[in-house]
Amino acid sequence: MKRNLTRWFVGLQIVSLMLTGCAPTQPFFIGERGDLSHYIDRAQQIEYPDLQNQSLPEVTQSHPPLTLDNQNFQYKDLTLEECISIALMNTQVIRALPGTQRQNADIAAIILSSPSAQLSTVYDPAIVANTTNSQPLVIDGSGNRVLARGAARANQVGGVEDALSEFDAQYSSFISWGTTDRARNVGAGNVFNPQFFQGRDGTAQMALSKRTATGGVATVRSQSIYSYNNIPTQSQGLGNFGRAVPSDYTQVLEAQVQHPLMRGRGTMVNRVPVVLARINEDIAIADYEERIRNLVREVEFAYWDLYAAYWNFATAKSARDSAALAYKIAAAKYNTGNAASQMAQASLTYHEFEAQVVAAFSGGGVTNQPGLLGRELNLRLLMGWAATDGHLIRPIDKPATGLAQFDWDSIQGEMLQRNVDLRKQKWVIKQKELELISSKNQILPDVNLNLIYRWVGVGGSLLNSDGGNPRFPTGGGNASAWEELLGGNYQEGVVRMDFTPNALGARRQLADITKVQQDLARAHRILEDKELSSSHLLTKYIQQLKSVHEQMTQQFHSIVASDNLVDVWSAKFEIGDSSNQEYVIDQLLRAQQSRARAGQAYNTSVAEYNKILVEIHHLKGSLLEYNNIMLEEGMWAEKAYWDATERARERDAARHMSRGASRPAVISQGEYEQFQGTADDHTRTQKPAPPIFENEESDTPEPEQVPAVPEKQAVPADRKAQRGNSLLRS
Repeated sequence: MKRNLTRWFVGLQIVSLMLTGCAPTQPFFIGERGDLSHYIDRAQQIEYPDLQNQSLPEVTQSHPPLTLDNQNFQYKDLTLEECISIALMNTQVIRALPGTQRQNADIAAIILSSPSAQLSTVYDPAIVANTTNSQPLVIDGSGNRVLARGAARANQVGGVEDALSEFDAQYSSFISWGTTDRARNVGAGNVFNPQFFQGRDGTAQMALSKRTATGGVATVRSQSIYSYNNIPTQSQGLGNFGRAVPSDYTQVLEAQVQHPLMRGRGTMVNRVPVVLARINEDIAIADYEERIRNLVREVEFAYWDLYAAYWNFATAKSARDSAALAYKIAAAKYNTGNAASQMAQASLTYHEFEAQVVAAFSGGGVTNQPGLLGRELNLRLLMGWAATDGHLIRPIDKPATGLAQFDWDSIQGEMLQRNVDLRKQKWVIKQKELELISSKNQILPDVNLNLIYRWVGVGGSLLNSDGGNPRFPTGGGNASAWEELLGGNYQEGVVRMDFTPNALGARRQLADITKVQQDLARAHRILEDKELSSSHLLTKYIQQLKSVHEQMTQQFHSIVASDNLVDVWSAKFEIGDSSNQEYVIDQLLRAQQSRARAGQAYNTSVAEYNKILVEIHHLKGSLLEYNNIMLEEGMWAEKAYWDATERARERDAARHMSRGASRPAVISQGEYEQFQGTADDHTRTQKPAPPIFENEESDTPEPEQVPAVPEKQAVPADRKAQRGNSLLRS
């Protein structure tokens, strides 16, 4: 009967499966309530971090942008020194690109789109100095420091403190307890090996291990060992057989010295990671100096570009006003029916100049130049100011216009010695030299000498406070392991020599040496090419300096000549000559256009000339000095100075060992003494040259208003000496 029911049930299941087909179904859960509010149907989605960040007031309180229809501002007169000072004070993220090429890209867009790891900040040198290796100090089961194996690399170390931590003493300890309860394959009645063995064992160890500068490891160790088992004792009637007491303690004090005899031996090899870490910090400082130098350069560029933008705007306004005046005169004559073509031509010129005024003020157009507002916005970004705050920055420093004379041998030698980019490459060469020393050391076999000396004490107790110091084992349980040890009756020594050569052929070590040698040769060739490139750049800037100065001089004369020409044709146009009126108005408008072009070219050349001076100082490493800027380490906590003084007094009280461990070989020429305001004064002289306009009453310069420039006037290194009256107050 049961068999028939089973067949019917199986058949019913098969039929049901055939009718329903194969389809996935959700399992059935007892007690399901139907509340699926916690169901999430997406694994990923756009979310915003829960971060309460306080935005800068320069962002949240920025005014509406200045435009053609929003010119509600007041002038903010600033000197170049003030602009640089403000930029440095407001610099946390350094708004400058690395390298020596000019910054043509939009720095705001670069900062916004760059990953945070690629941006430079004032914290970078400190971060490099405090970078640590996450790998802890390794010790073996006996508490001995395990030395790192393999050649040292510059990218394997962090800061100096992290590298020095390899020589810190490492404490370690452990306590173990174990029991034994098992049957043994022995016959019955075995005194020394019972059939059913039971025992309890415990060990407590404390060790202090330190790596030395010479490559060895010194360790002091204490072991307390407890042992109990069920082997019968003499008191159980075994006579002279068996154990004296059921349990005993063994106390060991041990001193161990491991010292390499070949690989890893010597202060030089063991201090290579420390020196590499120091060089990493020096490179980080050089990177920081490079970015600050580039920031100062960009501020100077932006300052002189804004200066030229103001003058281009003033020149465009002057040309437009002249064209408007010509249009009015032509319109008056047109009303009499005599100057229709003159009026149309004057109207065309006026509208062209009006478009130039708009472009000179707010930028854009065919030339896609930033204009006065764009130049001012760029300077604001470099200074860390709000985009708009109701003020319009106006430069008031006079640019240099005299020809700067440089002694080629002096500036070339200064460039080779002080250029930051060359200095960083020289640090890279020092790194490769140290890596080569470490790599060559790895070809030696690993030969270690181990010396161990220990004091041992065994007793029925670990420490007997009753005194008497009975000897073990005759003292039985009253004998103290510590008292036995301090009695000095049991002392042991071990001498061990380990010899482990490299694998036969040492192909890995030899390949590493070859690789580092190639890296070193590559670094030298890169330095040579960088020096060659810097020499070419310096030559180019010196050539451009003289060329731009000559162009600036000729463009100034063009301004004077075109201004005289405008006066001549204006007088003829106002008098009127019915027989040749179209020719007169044509020549007048052409003269006005020539004067506008000459003025704009002169303004651009003045700015370019001053930027070339900046490039020369930038390339020869004196730009910060030229602007009275010094780099200094920030203040530490007071406790740091206290500890440093204590360490200095401690070393002062120590006894000098003439044949002891010494410092590594010299890798640095010491701290560079920074000067202020005296950057290469003896190489900069000046010959007479046309200065910038100083006429505040008219937008057009007058030749008789141009003051003479004294001969051999030096271009001042101190920016304070370049302060002058505002050139654009009208």
